Parts: sequence; structure tokens; C-alpha cells
Amino acid sequence: MERIIAAEALSKKFNDVQAVDQVTFDLFKGELFGFLGPNGAGKTTTIKMLTGLARPTDGTAWIDGVDISKEPKNAQRLMGVVPDESNLYPELTGFENLVFCASLYGMHREERRIRARDLLDMFDLNAAADRKFETYSKGMKRKLTIAAGIIHNPPLLFLDEPTTGIDVASARQIRTMISDLHNSGTTIFLTTHYIEEAERLCDRIAFIVDGRIIRNAPVSELLQPIKNDHILEISVLSGSEKAESSVAEKFPEYTVETRAGQTMRFRAKTTIAVAPLINHLEASGAEVLDARRIVPSLEDVFVQVTGLEKAEMENSRNGKG
Repeated sequence: MERIIAAEALSKKFNDVQAVDQVTFDLFKGELFGFLGPNGAGKTTTIKMLTGLARPTDGTAWIDGVDISKEPKNAQRLMGVVPDESNLYPELTGFENLVFCASLYGMHREERRIRARDLLDMFDLNAAADRKFETYSKGMKRKLTIAAGIIHNPPLLFLDEPTTGIDVASARQIRTMISDLHNSGTTIFLTTHYIEEAERLCDRIAFIVDGRIIRNAPVSELLQPIKNDHILEISVLSGSEKAESSVAEKFPEYTVETRAGQTMRFRAKTTIAVAPLINHLEASGAEVLDARRIVPSLEDVFVQVTGLEKAEMENSRNGKG
């Protein structure tokens, strides 16, 4: 497979803070690569180094063989960049924003107008083409920002948290667009802190925590160790602490963990018998609210590898990565 990104020991330090620490990975042409981690983990800082917006403290990165530090302009022609917050002009219309972005890449006047109209149609923004960008909803702004990122048909697209802060319907539309772009041959580097989004879209995922990549593998390989696991989640109103210790003695074939004090998750390699388990919990003093079977997912892998809970990652919106 042919590499389009080669990063070697990329590091970035801000005063005494090590934001990115010895990050090394390859991205191959045609892949949809996910960079998954909580805010503050180093995702956005890594993108800024890969796109020439920040110089690494140490390390090197090549974009399709071009050293991004030595030849940033040549490397930037090969990529589209969609930041986590829009960088378009609020006083321009949607159409004007796209035409202006196309002009920055040297596209001829008629070519950029045709391309802008095609993208407005592709992203279902024709009705808002002549409205000022500042009047757009958050979902519309995100879609136009993605359109601007691919105005010049780049072979490589960076998407930084593309569905954060927008409504469910718009997020679903954007995920479909990302999938369509990938299927059309665009190589995509996607950062996200939404585990389900990464599992649904990506071919391969790297987990980054505290500036370091701690796992990098295809999604199928990440899921392989847990695909045959049986998981039962039981919500309790009280008594989980005492019940957890008694379950370990009564059902040694199950592993159990208590989440947020009110949810007990049981895991086994064989089917978990629900009724005996609930009866035992209630006899141990736990007040059971409900029980449900869980399909093993990337969330389980993420928790095992990083020690972070899904809610902890998705709710950490104060830091920047």
C-alpha cells in the first residue's frame, strides 16, 4: 500500500506542557483513518503539525513524500483541511465563500463557479447559496466548511471533530457525506471523541491519550478479542458495592465492573443467565431497575486500552486537543 502520510516521532511542547509526545504512524492512500481520544489528548495539535499550521518541537512528517516542515506550500496543495470551528467569512454568502476558497487554489473563474455550484448541490445547500454565512445554522455551517475543504478535489482530507456541537440530523448527513467521500477515493484523517462515529466510519483507528498513541490497528483487529463476549448491563438504584463483591464469589465465571455507581456490567465468554443473577443481586441488597444485553463494541476496547470511560471522554469539552 502507498503511504500518503508518514509521521515519525512528532512532538509538540508548549512551555512545560507536552501536548504531543513521539507520535509515529502511517496513513495509506484510500484509508479512512480515525484519531480517537478525549479533548486535550493531542488530536488537534497533531493535525496542525501535519497541515503546516504548527511546527513540531521534534519529529518529521511527510505528505505524499513532501516534507511538511520544509515545503509547506507544496504539501498543502495536496490536502483539504476542515477545522473544528469554521474559518469561513460570515459576511460572504455560501456561494461567495466557496468561490473565494477555490481562487486561493488557483482555479480559473468559470471552473471555481461550476465547482461551487456542484458542491452546494452535493451538500444540499442550494437554497442557502445566496444567504450570508452568518445566517446559517451550525449544521449548515459545518457542511459548507467541509465543502470548502474539498473545493480543489484534494487527495487527502483532514476532518477535525466534524460532528461536534451540531444537531442529530445534520450529524447523520455529515457522516453520510464522509462515507461517500471515502468511497469515491478520498483519503480521510478524522479526529473525533465519539466512539460510535469512529467505529462506524473508519478502516483503522489510533487511540491517543495524553499526547501519545497507545494503540493503532484496523477496526476489525481491535474488535477481534471481544467479538464473542457476552455482556449484560444491570442498573441498580442502590447496593451495588456490596453486591459486586458477592457476585464475584457466587459467579466466578463472570467479570463485573460498576460504572458511575449505578450500572453494573457483567462479561463472560458464555451466555449470562439473567434471572439467577438478578435474584442474587436482590438477595444481596441491591435494588435492580432494569437489565439489558449489550453488543460488544469499540467502546469496550477503548475502555480496556485507555482506562477512560466513554462518558468521561465525550463530556470533556473544556480542553482542546
